[in-house]
Amino acid sequence: MPSTSKSQQRLMGVAYAVKKGDMTLDEVDAEYRDKVQELVANMTLKQLKDFASTKHEGPPDKVDEDAGI
Repeated sequence: MPSTSKSQQRLMGVAYAVKKGDMTLDEVDAEYRDKVQELVANMTLKQLKDFASTKHEGPPDKVDEDAGI
């Protein structure tokens, strides 16, 4: 499944790096540490890689979550 935004892609990339062992949770910005820890615990390495490997062209920088309301 592709990421819906560049922001999501970056977050998934960080979670992928942590799960793979290329990064430690201590290296993650404190603002995102809990979310990354949750992603690492609940997603497989393949799922994280699929989200993180979305092509850079196309997705917006950020998805407005309130747009559909």
